[in-house]
Amino acid sequence: MTVPDLTAPESGLIVFLNGTSSSGKSSLAEALLHTLDEPCFHLPVDAFHRMRSRHELTPDALRATLLRTWRGFHRAVAGMAAAGNTVIVDHVLSEPWRLRDCLDLFPPEDVVLVGVRCSPEELARREQSRGDRPLGLAAGQLAQVHAHGIYDIECDTTDTPPEECARQIKEFLPRRPTPTAFERLGPVYGTGRGDGAEQGGTAVRDAARVGTEGRR
Repeated sequence: MTVPDLTAPESGLIVFLNGTSSSGKSSLAEALLHTLDEPCFHLPVDAFHRMRSRHELTPDALRATLLRTWRGFHRAVAGMAAAGNTVIVDHVLSEPWRLRDCLDLFPPEDVVLVGVRCSPEELARREQSRGDRPLGLAAGQLAQVHAHGIYDIECDTTDTPPEECARQIKEFLPRRPTPTAFERLGPVYGTGRGDGAEQGGTAVRDAARVGTEGRR
């Protein structure tokens, strides 16, 4: 019987998709699964919520349960990447603590932070069409989700198909600059993980932008 090599692998890449509800993250993640050359995993937080048993909970108990779910999700992502896997994360940074937790957990040099944007009008249209999300949910998330202001690359899914965004992200990966967005954000959020080479929201002007034709 062949004994598997249990030496510690190199950490895998984390492609971190951040955007509001209905911004197109899941469609983009699915496109990336078919576009990237290496084996990779799509880890959406919604899948973790669906795994949870259904019980009647008080508001306080529900908040505590949701917090544990999000924290567990972050640690599952970190574990998959630590085992050498490429992970596509589908996330909503609508609360500041979520970003801080990820900055503490993920090796900043191995994270590609992707801003997934969409016009408010298209978000409202998608919510109406889907019918499974509260109307106005995405609009209420917009201010906080992108408040950190720094990305490695951005997509606008208003008019750009997910396959095109995925293709351009793939082309970006071999030439992604350093320091990464996570390395720059570490000192801003006091996590001690970044190298401090660049701080603050002004760094977003230097990030690559994908699908900008959809915003014009």
